[in-house]
Amino acid sequence: MIRRYPFVLALLVGTACSAQQPSDPQALKGPQGPQPPGANDPVPRDSPAEPGIRNIPATTGHANLPLTPPPFTVTQIGDFDQPVAIAMLPGGAALITEKPGALKLRAADGKVSDVAGVPRVKLSSQGGLLGVALAPDFAKSRTIYLSYSEPRPNGGASLALMKAVFDGARLSAQRVIWRAGSDGPGEQFGGAIAFAPDGKSLFLSSGERQRFTPAQDPNQALGKILRLTLDGAAWPGNPQYKTGGVRAQTWTLGHRNPYGLAFAPDGRLWEVEMGPRGGDELNLLRPGGNYGWPIVSNGINYSGAPIPAHPSKPEFAAPALWWTPTISPGGLIAYSGAMFPQYKGSLMIAGMSGKALVRVTVNGAKAVPADQWDMGFRVRGLAQAPDGAIWLLEDGARGAEGRLFRLTAK
Repeated sequence: MIRRYPFVLALLVGTACSAQQPSDPQALKGPQGPQPPGANDPVPRDSPAEPGIRNIPATTGHANLPLTPPPFTVTQIGDFDQPVAIAMLPGGAALITEKPGALKLRAADGKVSDVAGVPRVKLSSQGGLLGVALAPDFAKSRTIYLSYSEPRPNGGASLALMKAVFDGARLSAQRVIWRAGSDGPGEQFGGAIAFAPDGKSLFLSSGERQRFTPAQDPNQALGKILRLTLDGAAWPGNPQYKTGGVRAQTWTLGHRNPYGLAFAPDGRLWEVEMGPRGGDELNLLRPGGNYGWPIVSNGINYSGAPIPAHPSKPEFAAPALWWTPTISPGGLIAYSGAMFPQYKGSLMIAGMSGKALVRVTVNGAKAVPADQWDMGFRVRGLAQAPDGAIWLLEDGARGAEGRLFRLTAK
């Protein structure tokens, strides 16, 4: 059942804008359609309390493991400015997003250059240039996708998804194919991109922007996983496709800050998202599923105020695994390479505050925590290279750290 809640007093979130050139001037002339009530309000402080819920603590799925030394050779292979995500190119090159608004090409020989034609972004503590992914037919079309926080006329921002052609040095034919449609303040944009195994559709994670209630509002694209065509329209196979609007685009709802999406070898789609204070989640996404935020969580509000745990409302889908204390999950991949055959089929999760690379084994719908390796730095993005090596991005402050590492077999 969908419930609506009043917003409570909140903290204003300051943001700053980068200096990239707008790729879609029409996008900046006005809000993207009618704004939902409360879109421009200050963000709330706590999740809305629902009277009458008796808290039942979660007793299964707790996934924290002791930190152990990484069983890899760890080699630094680059420095970047607040890097977020990696897309590996054929031949060993890579595209790397930097949150302030730059897209970098790291050539196979290690040389780094700027890619021209990147969209203007709204830089904030969590907003900016976010995800990057190659189209399933990239070898032929040279098409890539970028997710980012787009500056809006009212001073806020909205998650946007752009499609463009990459010629090796610049982007052309840029086209914004999707927007969240709720402008205004708040962080937690999400922005993870994953393509269906058949290459005919894509999944995009959209955070709830610290506003809590939109995650349960079926008419807002915040706090959702969307399934779209390769041109940004609602996928015809979605659970509520015939309803139209945001509902037609929605695959799942009730998410907080989803930073990672990945398909396991069996075709199941997994997602990781940050909880508040604790309660980070690994979810197996099922079409039409409601994952409960902000009504339930295995974490608590930043103020220390409690939130009912998932067993308190069993009608919501509970996480397969959860972490308290928080690991602050970032990127997610399903490993399939030859360099580490013992990890084939495992999920690899980037841990920011946990300063860890987390490995989870999956067997059908079952997930089991396997390793929590101490990397010694905040891990934000990760990717599997063509040779099976694992590349990690450090979540560094602006102008500091932000290193790129390559993990290889000892």
